[in-house]
Amino acid sequence: HNAVGFFLTAGFLAMMYYFVPKQAERPIYSYRLSIIHFWALIFMYIWAGPHHLHYTALPDWAQTLGMVFSVMLWMPSWGGMINGLMTLNGAWDKVRTDPIIRMMVMALAFYGMATFEGPMLSIKAVNSLSHYTDWTIGHVHAGALGWNGMITFAALYYLVPRLWKRERMYSLRMINWHFWLATVGIVFYAASMWVAGITQGLMWREYGPDGYLVNSFADTVAALFEMYVLRAFGGLLYLTGALVMTYNIWMTLAGKLREEQPMSDAAYDAEQDRPFVATAN
Repeated sequence: HNAVGFFLTAGFLAMMYYFVPKQAERPIYSYRLSIIHFWALIFMYIWAGPHHLHYTALPDWAQTLGMVFSVMLWMPSWGGMINGLMTLNGAWDKVRTDPIIRMMVMALAFYGMATFEGPMLSIKAVNSLSHYTDWTIGHVHAGALGWNGMITFAALYYLVPRLWKRERMYSLRMINWHFWLATVGIVFYAASMWVAGITQGLMWREYGPDGYLVNSFADTVAALFEMYVLRAFGGLLYLTGALVMTYNIWMTLAGKLREEQPMSDAAYDAEQDRPFVATAN
């Protein structure tokens, strides 16, 4: 679990804190919040590991400790998500016209969703259904593909033109295509695994009047066939988006620019896009 907490969370939060303000051209919403939620993550994540070992030989007190710290972990995790989203305060118009910003916002949305789902799955009553099922796989992939993947793609789109001294990426519309392919792909991938996991959990715990299990393991696998097809379809969409990005980067390195219409004709609206300002009572 330290791999999830410190490799797939802390490092990618650092990427978010650098690239979101750079692309949005806005300062971080709250440096104080970033410090508080960083140290809270550092302290709490190391205690959350036992939530993967509910209903095992692990002592019950250790399982309960892992559950409690996992639920507490929801607050500092959302501190990072809120800080990232509020950094766009006053720059929300760019979401309509800048696909890189859009990708960053989607990454933060998946981070928030995954860090809510994780504490929920750590609760013993929920975990009794989800443990060892594809629900856990769907949860992990929503975070890995949606949060880690999207913020990495956005960082690459930001870095490549600057490292190779290009005016911009070869095609902004290809970035937009990549965004939608990845987003729809993750939805198919994760949602199919959620449904598959709940189906597995219910079939595994179904007993007949004689007290024996109703379904064999082979029965549960056969029942999930359609979900696995949807999972493969979602993964293929996500992979296609990555291939589009690879081509876009290759053409950018070659020094080419694709002539395109603007992404959106939506103009900046000073009234609708104004920043939130605290008012004194």
